[in-house]
Amino acid sequence: MSFKIPLFDLNFDKSEVDAVVECIESNWISSGPKCQEFETKFASMLNVKHALTMTNCTAALHLAFDVLGIKPGDEVICPSLTFVASVNAIRYVGATPVFCDVISEEDFSINPREIETLITVKTKAIVVVHFAGFPCNMEAIGNLAKKYKLKIIEDACHGPLSEYRGSKLGTIGDIGCFSFFSNKNISTGEGGMIVTNDDELYHLLKLRRSHGMTTMSFQRATGHATAYDVVELGYNFRMDDLRAAIGVVQLAKLPDDLEFRQQVRSWYLEELEPLHSDIWIPYKNNEEYVSNYIFPIVLKTKHEGRRDDLRDFLHSKGIQTSVHYPAVHEFSIYQDFSNMASLPITEFIVAHEVTLPMYSTLKREDIRFISDKLKEFLFS
Repeated sequence: MSFKIPLFDLNFDKSEVDAVVECIESNWISSGPKCQEFETKFASMLNVKHALTMTNCTAALHLAFDVLGIKPGDEVICPSLTFVASVNAIRYVGATPVFCDVISEEDFSINPREIETLITVKTKAIVVVHFAGFPCNMEAIGNLAKKYKLKIIEDACHGPLSEYRGSKLGTIGDIGCFSFFSNKNISTGEGGMIVTNDDELYHLLKLRRSHGMTTMSFQRATGHATAYDVVELGYNFRMDDLRAAIGVVQLAKLPDDLEFRQQVRSWYLEELEPLHSDIWIPYKNNEEYVSNYIFPIVLKTKHEGRRDDLRDFLHSKGIQTSVHYPAVHEFSIYQDFSNMASLPITEFIVAHEVTLPMYSTLKREDIRFISDKLKEFLFS
């Protein structure tokens, strides 16, 4: 169905079209100069040493575990309140996901206190997911990683340019991974980026991203190399220049887009204040600079069992919603890994969360309309 107010809207215009046409007319559309430009500009905006374009964030996560030496028999502590790719990548390298609960209905971040109770001699890494672009407690998690000699992989797909105490998300742990899927803050349709400040990890990431080859096609085509060796068992996780050309344009738009999203969030907070006894608004008191990728709310216990009815009601009024996310540990494929998990907060959120529309071109009257319809349902 067509919605009066969709869940998200592409921030595309003729600039993206022109960028793709220019790329096609250059006669180089596979991984090449546009990927390099995108990487350079992304690294600069995040103030990180190294950035590599990827086919998608799932491939970035897979490669992160691969180069960090995570292997069968190892355990990786991760949230269940995330998109399944965060956990699938752990399984790609044969490791075991150990599910950890989040902090509260108002903070969907993985709980550092719970993390420490789950650490064993098999634990080798922690995955943090910066939900909706809001930062996890990286100081506490970093202290745990240092204490127990663990690696940190940041799933920052919700948070390009989001910050934690002045540092960009994705640049604080060992490796950060970003998504450019169609509904993300930066959209290239499919695509991702992997970042690190570690020179050795960057060298491995660059090799294994492209078959373990010492040079790539663009280097040979431009005369910077005439041959190549294969020195690592690698993958084909490269982005192409068509998507990178779009990414360069999207990246330039990002600061203004995030400013508008902050305004939209402030309207939501104002309009939803009368519902403080009916809903939680996660990260309501956040003071960090964030991407505001999505706007989740959580129904309080008094509205037990009404979440799906609320979504149906809003849809009938032309307002598209979603759920972020089904719990990973409840999927059939992860039943064998969930037997020891105690995740009461995650399970409550999963049953009571609704994601409302969030994008930069929403108007004040749109937010008022959404809020009025929420009130109409919840006060009925």
